[in-house]
Amino acid sequence: MDRQDVPQDAVATYGGLRKLLYAVDENGHYGGVTSSGWEAESFATELAVNELRRQTEEAWQRARNGATAPLEYHMLARRMDFDTLVHVTGLWRWRVRRHLRPAVFARLPERLLRRYAEALDMDIASLRQLPPAP
Repeated sequence: MDRQDVPQDAVATYGGLRKLLYAVDENGHYGGVTSSGWEAESFATELAVNELRRQTEEAWQRARNGATAPLEYHMLARRMDFDTLVHVTGLWRWRVRRHLRPAVFARLPERLLRRYAEALDMDIASLRQLPPAP
């Protein structure tokens, strides 16, 4: 992309900040150019955030109904997906999936709860509970 083609759409998703992109200057050399945003990128970001918000609300409802553990809600509320939680905790996929079951989650030992709490940057007491609203 040429320097003059770097998008400058001043999108809301950047929050007034600028993003560093690399583009080719008039001499054919790559260099850093700041961008105030690109409308297409902003649209895709908003779609992704709205989808994550929907998934978080659904997980809250499932946890409230006892179909899943509060862990699933907290994972999504912290903008993590299942694979990210697995990676951050260092646990096996099957174990994390099992811990999403309410009965299993209720019996988890303190050391595992601490591991999840650290990964989600929250305390154990908050991890065990569901907030009043998503």
